[in-house]
Amino acid sequence: MTGSSGEIWDRRFAEQAWPTDPDPYLVELARSLPPGRGLDLGAGPGRNSLWLADTGWDMTLVDVSSVGLDQALAAAGTLSVAITTVLADVYDWQPDEAGFDLVIVANLHPGPDALAVILASAARALRPGGHLYAVGHHVGNRSRHADPSRLLTADRLRGALPADLSVDVLDTRPRAFGDGRPDRPGESVVLAWTTKPAAARGGHR
Repeated sequence: MTGSSGEIWDRRFAEQAWPTDPDPYLVELARSLPPGRGLDLGAGPGRNSLWLADTGWDMTLVDVSSVGLDQALAAAGTLSVAITTVLADVYDWQPDEAGFDLVIVANLHPGPDALAVILASAARALRPGGHLYAVGHHVGNRSRHADPSRLLTADRLRGALPADLSVDVLDTRPRAFGDGRPDRPGESVVLAWTTKPAAARGGHR
């Protein structure tokens, strides 16, 4: 699976200028968190991880594209921050269990069953009290994918989220950018911000 997907994304990242500003909704939700250990699944050139690393986070980026990860490393060098990259398919790769304070799953669109697998892996990677941020294109953005079943509604995203996570935000919002890039009010994203509950203390019944 890595070979063909990796080649497709290598070409896309090599041929197109990719956004460098972080997801503004992630910034809104994560900026008050103390820096910790973060995991970015399907990170590509790393726009979200680079912002977090620049604010003190220890970020691990996983992607199927070596070109995208090389671009992330080059940008990290420019910012004088350190990141860790892993070349792997996020559908198959298994992170350290309970090893991260924040996990990002942004704009992967693998289909509902595969998304549930990826989000379950992301949830296992969270420490108690850690957060998962998941976001993707709304099904109304039909030009974004030939298969609309891979795009999201709030119900679809909720259905893919593991039941053991507390859903703090589940919302459909206009697609927005930062750094002077024009927003796209005709397009929407569906996002979730969730928390892994702290482990319950043992006690007598």
